[in-house]
Formats: sequence, structure tokens, C-alpha cells
Amino acid sequence: MEPSEVFGSINYLAVIVAALSSFIVGWIWYGPLFGKTWMKLHGFTEEELKDSSMSMPVIMVVNYIATALAALAIAMFIGPEATAGFGIFAGLMIAIFWIGTSRLNDVLYEKKPWGLFFINVGYNTVIYVIMGAILGAWH
Repeated sequence: MEPSEVFGSINYLAVIVAALSSFIVGWIWYGPLFGKTWMKLHGFTEEELKDSSMSMPVIMVVNYIATALAALAIAMFIGPEATAGFGIFAGLMIAIFWIGTSRLNDVLYEKKPWGLFFINVGYNTVIYVIMGAILGAWH
């Protein structure tokens, strides 16, 4: 398949919505669900998180662009004939076998706590499954 065919078959509105879904999940995941534990495992205080070299709007825009690029890559990976089921499967495989195995280095070499690994990989698993479902179902 030619690149023009790949890019021409993508539902860009689905990519935008899939990327937005990660913000909703992230707000819940790193807020009420695991926010305090995540901060504790990192050794962060609320004051330290507020004192950043980048403002929160800049961080969110950069993060949204990165997430939209990830959603675009998933859309290209699963193709125009995908179903929601295949999108879920692809999202799960991406999260566990690419992101999860890569983040394992945080524990093995950087000596980060296992709890932090499970929080972060859990979040990635949930968002990639949701993004895969959206992109697979919405052509």
C-alpha cells in the first residue's frame, strides 16, 4: 500500500477523538485514582509539580500533539478494514509488548518502584485499548 493510500484512508476526526479520550482517562487515572500514589512513588510534592519550567497549558498542548501522533500511528497500523475488536487487540499488544517492555527499563535500570511501573503501564494499556477501539470502530 502506498503512503498516500494509507493517509487517505484515515478518519482524522477519529484520531482527534481517540487522542482526546486519553486526556479524560489521564485526568481520572492520575487524579482521583492514582494521583497521590503516583506523586508519592515519584517523591513529588504538589508544589514541585506546580513549579515547572513549562506552563500547564504548554505541557497539555505538547502532550496532546504527541498523543494525536500515537493515535495516527495506531490508525495506520490497524488499517481501514479494522474492527473495534481488532483495534482493542492492537491497542493491548502495543501497550503491553511495546510500551510495557520498554517501561520495564525504568524499574530494572533506573530503580523506579514497581508500583510506578504498574500505574504508568496500566494507564497506557487503558488508553491504547480505548484509542484502538475508537479507531477500529470508526471509519
